[in-house]
Amino acid sequence: KGELIYHYLTSIFYFCDMGRQKRREPILIENIEIIDTASKGKSVAKHDGRAIFVQGGVPGDICDIVVFKRRKKFWEARIEKIHTYSERRTEPKCEHFGTCGGCKWQNMKYESQLDFKQNEVLNNLKRIGGIDLPSHSEIMGSENEYFYRNKMEFTFSNKRWLTTEEVQSEADIADKDALGFHVPGMFDKVINLNNCHLQKEPSNAIRLSVKQFSDKNGLTYFDIRNQEGLLRNLMVRTSSTNDLMVLVQFYEDDKKNINLLMEHIKTTFPEITSLLYIINQKANNTMYDQEVICYNGKDHIMEEMDGLYFKIGAKSFFQTNSEQAKVLYRKTKELANITSDDLVYDLYTGTGTIAQYVATSAKKVVGIDSVEEGIKAAYENAERNKINNCTFYTGDMKEIFTDEFIAKNGTPDVIITDPPRDGMHKKVVEQILKIGAKRIVYVSCNSATQARDLALMDELYKVSHIQPVDMFPQTHHVENIVVLELK
Repeated sequence: KGELIYHYLTSIFYFCDMGRQKRREPILIENIEIIDTASKGKSVAKHDGRAIFVQGGVPGDICDIVVFKRRKKFWEARIEKIHTYSERRTEPKCEHFGTCGGCKWQNMKYESQLDFKQNEVLNNLKRIGGIDLPSHSEIMGSENEYFYRNKMEFTFSNKRWLTTEEVQSEADIADKDALGFHVPGMFDKVINLNNCHLQKEPSNAIRLSVKQFSDKNGLTYFDIRNQEGLLRNLMVRTSSTNDLMVLVQFYEDDKKNINLLMEHIKTTFPEITSLLYIINQKANNTMYDQEVICYNGKDHIMEEMDGLYFKIGAKSFFQTNSEQAKVLYRKTKELANITSDDLVYDLYTGTGTIAQYVATSAKKVVGIDSVEEGIKAAYENAERNKINNCTFYTGDMKEIFTDEFIAKNGTPDVIITDPPRDGMHKKVVEQILKIGAKRIVYVSCNSATQARDLALMDELYKVSHIQPVDMFPQTHHVENIVVLELK
């Protein structure tokens, strides 16, 4: 109910805001230069000392822009016409570019993407963290610029995003069902994808087949506002071992139509090694508290990295770029500089990947994560990989990472932490400071929250090394490794 109320109020505020904006005439600014990139894939121009965030611009573009939103500290605009194209520009590969929010940097050459990602990391650490930057290594780029993701999640919706041509035609649109990605800023609008360049086949083939079969058989698509409909989400996970997981999330408990669709997927794609489904009748589509039902095959897939094997379940966290994850973990191990006498803590361990990567160099490794399924997989992975010096615990990090926990497991010499995008809870940072480990390796997918946490640790630690790693080509996201040493 809380989720529904939130979406309801969000919708009211959105349309009220649109109403206010309509009363203010758009502003056309001609021959303005795009000078930099900004958060969430936007670019930046400057006009009369004011920052203007522009959709779809590439630094170096000279263009006319239309300002559609005015705030006290910044404006937002879209490009009306480009007079001079930036040398950093390239032709996007995807037909959905510009509408889909997944790959906002497809119009920028990859070497330029790397430049701006590195600059963002360093600027965040300096501006937000107040860090005196040490010598840093050049960002490590991804060998694969496309088809690098091992996990994709698609949404079913009965409110398809209509093209400009469809809207202008004023025709009665009968087909309003979609299977694809949410439109940025629109929680109930979904783009129907024809082809996606992020995950290798048979990802596109599975999604298109599911859509075609569902339409042919009259299966209902989810209505997020009214909380009704059968089909909710589709997840596809691949691995380097050629395992393939497909999970369908349903809203209604309609066993007849659930079996109809699942049997179609099973017979059409026999290469699927793990075929699963969930019946989720909550207001949101998170699956961590839901029962996963195995329809056919195994309830997991296997991933191999440098001779180590990892079991990945439907709820398990694993880096979405398998090849680049090897680069990330190798570099993390190198920078941790672990000795055979060291006790290592691996915070937010997931399925124990980093823990087992460094285990051969350490005396003992203790891993902690909040997802019980991931910790179970971590133990199975350690046994499979014949690693016997790892111990794993399940629990909310801020609640389990206490003085009592340290007393029981020992004071770590080295801490490796790889938290979610929100960074570490303040209590976790406080506990790290209380421990005073000789070295901390902080891996982050959000350098802004990483910088915030580093500022809190500044009283005891200094940053000795910075290593950005690009895990997400064609997007503004970037992974970053920071090494902290005791002052």
